[in-house]
Amino acid sequence: MRLLASKSFTSNDELYKIVDLLNKTLKDYNLMFGLSKDTGGQTMTLSIYEV
Repeated sequence: MRLLASKSFTSNDELYKIVDLLNKTLKDYNLMFGLSKDTGGQTMTLSIYEV
């Protein structure tokens, strides 16, 4: 896996739905999307990987 990009956002539970949609829609393009929340819960980071 190779990290292509990452971007941090203010924490929002709806981001999980977006990442799920992106993973289901773009899996045939060898892309994977990840979402992580910082320990304080204030920030979420969206990562895009080439698989």
